[in-house]
Amino acid sequence: MSTDSDKASTPTDADLLALHVKGDPDAFGEIVRRHRDRLWAVALRTLGDREEAADAVQDALVSAYRAAHTFRGQSAVTTWLHRITVNACLDRARKAASRRTSPVADTERLEQLLEPEESAAIPAERQDLYRELLRALRTLPEEQRAALVLVDMQGYPVAEAAAILDIPTGTVKSRCARGRARLLPLVTHLRADGGGSNPASGGRNRAQGTSVPPTAGPKDTGAVKGGGGRA
Repeated sequence: MSTDSDKASTPTDADLLALHVKGDPDAFGEIVRRHRDRLWAVALRTLGDREEAADAVQDALVSAYRAAHTFRGQSAVTTWLHRITVNACLDRARKAASRRTSPVADTERLEQLLEPEESAAIPAERQDLYRELLRALRTLPEEQRAALVLVDMQGYPVAEAAAILDIPTGTVKSRCARGRARLLPLVTHLRADGGGSNPASGGRNRAQGTSVPPTAGPKDTGAVKGGGGRA
C-alpha cells in the first residue's frame, strides 16, 4: 500500500524529463512507460493502420528524446508528448494519401486493428460495427480526424485537445463539428440496422451517435517494432 511519503518521492513527468536532459539513462524510459498506452491509442485511431501507428509512435518518441532540452514547462509533459505524436501521425497520413491503396487493402488493415483476443471475444456484428466506423473515420481529412480522436475517442476536454494540437479551442470545436457532420450519414445505417446502442464508452465530449468506439491497444510491453506498437 502506497503512503503519502511514497507519492511525495515519486518524480513527476517534468522531473523525469529534467533528469533525462541531465544524463539519467533511465528517466526517459519511465516517461515512455507511463504514457505509451495512450500515445499508441491516439496513433492507432488516427492512422487506422497498426504498422503506420507503430512507426509514428517510434518517430514521436525519438523526436521527444532528442528535443527534451527544448521543453520549457509551458504545458504538461503528456500534452507535449501527445502533440509530437499527433504531428507524427498527421505527417504519415499526408504521405499515405499520395500512395492510397485499394479498398480491399484498406479493409484488411482495418481488420488488423482488432486484437486476436478481442476478435474472438466480440460478436461478429460488433466486429462489423468497429470496421464500418473505423472505415468512416478514415474518410475524414487528417485534421478533423485528429480532433475527433482526441475529443470523442480519447475523451480529452476541448481545451486540452487544443493544447495538444496547438490550435485555438474554437478550431477544435469546428473541426469536431465538421467531422461529426461528415461521419453522420456514413454511420446512420449502422444504428438503423441494430447498432442503435452506441458501443462507444467513456469520454466527456462525445456526440451521441457519431463517436467511434475505442480500439483495444496492445497488451505486451515490448518495443514499438514487433511489440504491438509499444515503445
